[in-house]
Amino acid sequence: MRVGLWGLAAVFLGAFAAHFLLQDRGYVLINFLGYVVQMSVPGLLLALAAAYAGVRALLALWRAPRRLGEVVAERRVRRAGQKLTRGLIHMAEGDWSRGERLLAQSLRGTDAPLINYLLAARAAQLQGSDGRRDDWLKLAYEEMPEAETAVLLTQAELQLEHQEFERALATLSSIQEAHPNHPVALALVAKIYQALEDWDQLIALLPQLGEARLDPRELESLSAAALEVYVGRQGMTHDDLERVWGQLPARLRKTPRLIAIYALALSALGRGTEAEKEVRAALKRDWDENLVLAYGRIHASDAEKQLRRAEEWLKAHAEDGALLLTVARLCMALELWGKARSYLESSLAMSPRTDAYALYGRLLNQFGEESNAALAFSMGLGLVTGAVDELPALDAPGTPIARDEAESVGGGPTEAESGANPATR
Repeated sequence: MRVGLWGLAAVFLGAFAAHFLLQDRGYVLINFLGYVVQMSVPGLLLALAAAYAGVRALLALWRAPRRLGEVVAERRVRRAGQKLTRGLIHMAEGDWSRGERLLAQSLRGTDAPLINYLLAARAAQLQGSDGRRDDWLKLAYEEMPEAETAVLLTQAELQLEHQEFERALATLSSIQEAHPNHPVALALVAKIYQALEDWDQLIALLPQLGEARLDPRELESLSAAALEVYVGRQGMTHDDLERVWGQLPARLRKTPRLIAIYALALSALGRGTEAEKEVRAALKRDWDENLVLAYGRIHASDAEKQLRRAEEWLKAHAEDGALLLTVARLCMALELWGKARSYLESSLAMSPRTDAYALYGRLLNQFGEESNAALAFSMGLGLVTGAVDELPALDAPGTPIARDEAESVGGGPTEAESGANPATR
């Protein structure tokens, strides 16, 4: 529409100008350095137009090589991008050889080759070629020395995936010399120590793990594994426990799983009342199975009060299998065998667990129900092996009233007979 309007305006303007020029075409005289040029005004206009067109043509010819280079470069970049995309597709589909080849070919046209080198290194490793992987990483560093940290992190990650733990640690040490608290390097170092089961190094790393670039669940799992090993060592004192616990990042000290480990360690050191308070306070903030189960294993000074509190929680969590197991443990500590059995059976009915079956089997043995006890142990093992459905059902238990009556006349197992005293919960 706009072009049509401009064309129409040009026609009218040309017709108007031609009307006057035909009446009087004018006269132009140019005298320069003894040269005289005579022409009409239309001739001058045509000469100027021709000169303008000639200058434009010369400029176009002068710029042609550069424009041609730009077009070729643009085409090369576009083709490199297409090959990079196809290479990524082949890698995602598992065709790593073809993916690596396309990534290598796309290097010719890309202005950012780092990603090609790193992806090619991964493709080479997926084909089992560690040597070619390292060659790609070396080329990446030579191409972009300023990306040394990124290249080394990729190398360490690939070495970790290939279980080259010692080599990965050596690679990461180069990063930590320049960046001691690099979050990704810390995460990789922690994973390597766990894989090597180098618990001393992992425990020493605990204060820094808060800075590591780890998924919260993975961070909790790593920290819990190290803390469990530490608190399980012989000769650990309360001061040692408090020192390690105090060095943990604040957010880790608030996780239920680590609080449970810490509280059980306190209880093992003879500070059961302190541990009970710790777990109880944590349960007010977050009702968690780890804390619930830990509460039943704590040896507090007032076991009866501890049991009453746990039974109070049942009012709000009546169908919590872990809480029922905890209450059963506390009942066994107080030699309330009938109640313990009832709670255990309810717990197993709601959420079968290996530890609940093991406790139930020990209790049944003390009641003289050897066949049922053996079956309970087998069912606990079946939960691990997945063979529970192949086992027969437990015999129907006696009524709680009958059991309690038996205990009241001395028929129930004593604490010494059952092995269910507080020290063996």
